[in-house]
Amino acid sequence: MRWANTKPVPGEIRMIDSGIVGKVRPALVLYYPNDDSARALAVVAPLTSQIRNAEGEVYIGKPKFLPKESAVNLQGIGSFDKRFVGFLYGRLPEETFAEVKTALRKFFNL
Repeated sequence: MRWANTKPVPGEIRMIDSGIVGKVRPALVLYYPNDDSARALAVVAPLTSQIRNAEGEVYIGKPKFLPKESAVNLQGIGSFDKRFVGFLYGRLPEETFAEVKTALRKFFNL
């Protein structure tokens, strides 16, 4: 696996190593800590190609950098040591990332 040499930023799709054997997958970066942060945890939402149009799922289509149509799975949000946020696939368009943020607020009733 190729790990990133640039700092991830929200809105990027990055490879995430969840620490479970065989569970390396693309995910949307929602938060990435600064170097001086008290915690070294990044917050990400995994992508899925098993689109069910379920609550907490945001369809993102088929970005040119992904092999299949995909959705952001807000039910799978998790935090990972920032060292496990790796290879950059690409970045969501600003309007698509804005849809994800709106869906986050709605899903979590914020």
